[in-house]
Amino acid sequence: MKFRGFREATVLIALAAILAISEGIYFRDKISWQSPIPASELVTVDQARAWGDGAIWVDARPDEEFAQDHVPGALSLNEDRWNELLPQFLPNWSPEKRVVVYCSAESCNAARDVAKRLRDEAQIKDVFVLQGGWEEWLKKK
Repeated sequence: MKFRGFREATVLIALAAILAISEGIYFRDKISWQSPIPASELVTVDQARAWGDGAIWVDARPDEEFAQDHVPGALSLNEDRWNELLPQFLPNWSPEKRVVVYCSAESCNAARDVAKRLRDEAQIKDVFVLQGGWEEWLKKK
């Protein structure tokens, strides 16, 4: 009887370990305590402000949030309307300008996704994600 209970517990522990290891492997690039954005692609509010007119601010949040409030002079460019908004963004960009993309908060992925698309699809090199996003901007306002 004792041996059977021990065996069942061992099987349950082994199954749980296999599931945990599988999940860790599958989600290895999405671990919450690791930033999916390399440090070289992040910028603080103070750094971005120091760039002055040499920076273009891009709001990756949904249209409703952009309409409520945004960084002064920021352009809306989000995933929902990418094909419509990108042609409106491009005339404002020039190679000597840096692009600062932000979304709601540090945990928001929209800024990372828009920044990646600007690099990959629009072939823009100096694209940065605002560390802390809109929440951080409001703190430093």
